[in-house]
Amino acid sequence: MGAEVKIWNPIEVAEQAREDYASQILPSHLTIDPSLSLPQMTPLVLKLCKDMFKAWSNLDDSCFAVEKISGGITNLLLKVSVKQDSCIEEIITIRLYGPNTEHIIDRQRELQATKYVTAAGFGAKWLGIFGNGTVQSFINAETLSPSDMREPKLAAKIAKQLQRFHHVEIPGSKEPQLWNDIWKFFHKASVLEFDDSKMQDTYETISFKEVHDEIVELKGLCDRLKSPIIFAHNDLLSGNIMINYEEDKLYFIDYEYASYNYRGYDIGNHFAEYAGFECDSDLYPNMNEQYHFFRHYLQPDKPHQVSEKDLEILYVEANTFSLASHVFWALWGLIQAKMSPIDFDYLGYFFLRYNEYKRQKDKHFLLVRSYLTGSKNE
Repeated sequence: MGAEVKIWNPIEVAEQAREDYASQILPSHLTIDPSLSLPQMTPLVLKLCKDMFKAWSNLDDSCFAVEKISGGITNLLLKVSVKQDSCIEEIITIRLYGPNTEHIIDRQRELQATKYVTAAGFGAKWLGIFGNGTVQSFINAETLSPSDMREPKLAAKIAKQLQRFHHVEIPGSKEPQLWNDIWKFFHKASVLEFDDSKMQDTYETISFKEVHDEIVELKGLCDRLKSPIIFAHNDLLSGNIMINYEEDKLYFIDYEYASYNYRGYDIGNHFAEYAGFECDSDLYPNMNEQYHFFRHYLQPDKPHQVSEKDLEILYVEANTFSLASHVFWALWGLIQAKMSPIDFDYLGYFFLRYNEYKRQKDKHFLLVRSYLTGSKNE
């Protein structure tokens, strides 16, 4: 059953969000099918580059080299090297949206965030937009793995960068989006119909009444924590963190889910991603690892001066909101199972994340309720 899709005009959005580059780069209505092979895709990529970049419009096709950087479970990244006079003049990244991702991603919100986040010095410089993707500057760095994120030096660096990210100012509403997004996903996920009978049978084992009641209970508990509202990345998994070891530079990329949200959620979601797509719960950070992260997040210049009280507050926030992360991505998995043509077991991913929520629920609920009771008695 199809979901309602918000129609947006890429040309209109580009004109609003690319002031710095308007004289150099033109928005384009062209699209590129991400399911094509690289040889099939390359002529379309060259046409797009010449359409968007004035300086490249008359270059011979031999001046361009196109290669795939990655093919994740949502987007496809292409690296385009442009050579003139036998030397590389410029390298850009073309990011193709995955098919049907408009059902789960608010592209207007993403592009609004990207404009200001990149202006603040995070990630790649945003250069332009076309029919089904964006063009960015190339980052000479490598993507982290889940195990990299727990390495103490990198964890400290990520924490410091996240603290900076949380201070980015985005015009417009400062309303946290977590529960709006979870309920939106819930309503879409609860009315799906699968053509594959085995998938449909598996889907029908899900009790959406139970999921609904769990969301209500979890939201009520999270609301009592009064976690600060900040501008959050909301998807800080290893694949969205890059590092250039030679220059000692760390980058956060991909702001598809970025919005104003709760501090505890952004950190709790990051910790949940230590487990990778396999959801290996043994990799979730322990208290000492979390406290190490919190110290560098709360006081980047003087991490050892953070009070025990502040560490405790953030520990309760992050672990409680990590439960919301499991619910969010579980529901996301269901929608993707119906909408995405990418070869990934999204339906299985729902059960991995939702079962992890249920497995961790009692422990984290006890933690937060003990904290709230203690706070009342102080």
